[in-house]
Amino acid sequence: MGWFSRSKKKDEPQDDQAQEAATPQPSEAPEAETPEEAGAQDAAPRPEGAVGPFDGDTVDIEEFDFSDFSDAVLDLSSLKIPLPKESQVQVEMGPQGPRMIHIVTRYGRITPVAFAEPRSESMWRESTVEIREGMREQGLQPRIEQGPWGREVVADNEGGQVRIIGIDGPRWLLRFTTAAPAEHAENLAELSREIAARTFVYRGENAILAGSSLPVVLPNLLADQVRQEMQRRAQAEQNGQNGAQPPAGGEGATPAGPQPTEN
Repeated sequence: MGWFSRSKKKDEPQDDQAQEAATPQPSEAPEAETPEEAGAQDAAPRPEGAVGPFDGDTVDIEEFDFSDFSDAVLDLSSLKIPLPKESQVQVEMGPQGPRMIHIVTRYGRITPVAFAEPRSESMWRESTVEIREGMREQGLQPRIEQGPWGREVVADNEGGQVRIIGIDGPRWLLRFTTAAPAEHAENLAELSREIAARTFVYRGENAILAGSSLPVVLPNLLADQVRQEMQRRAQAEQNGQNGAQPPAGGEGATPAGPQPTEN
């Protein structure tokens, strides 16, 4: 992996450093690992603040300059994600409102989620067991590959690939789920790692059940577009148009430009 060139603001020197899956929960009956999976290493502890993803409660995003990679930061309250250039944000809608936030790139789609972890243990290794079980139930053949932060769960489907990257932090777990055509799978995996290495997670001190996703607050621009979509759906139901075609971008998907915050 070609690590990004990360520079702090105020002329500080550069420092060159190295679709849906189960909600992470401890598995009651972990499955036996193959020799390849057993050989996959968990990530070594990272020096605090040296390499992302960063703990936003202790590391200030304003001290970093990601302008070589990103023009805008997607602020979701519990996550701040520098968006790669030429990417878009897509809100996936469910019956009751937004379900997922996707980052759409030229290589494929990335779905970021952050979860609360207990103080005493990391959850990603055990989560990979449950994720693989869920994939097998869907007819996929998942495997474990070694990534910069340890284990990544990978499965090939018809013409494409799904990859799930998990990174344990202090009392949080950051997870990226990627979906790409086969010919762009490696490019998307690399880009996803580049995004993760610049992402900030804000766990806060509020009590959150381990395994629960951290709360997300949509930026105003996205929130306005979601409200418009909900109003459109409500009007369609009143008019008896439940069979109308979904908006462009896939069923239940509302494409939107990001609400930027300056680096």
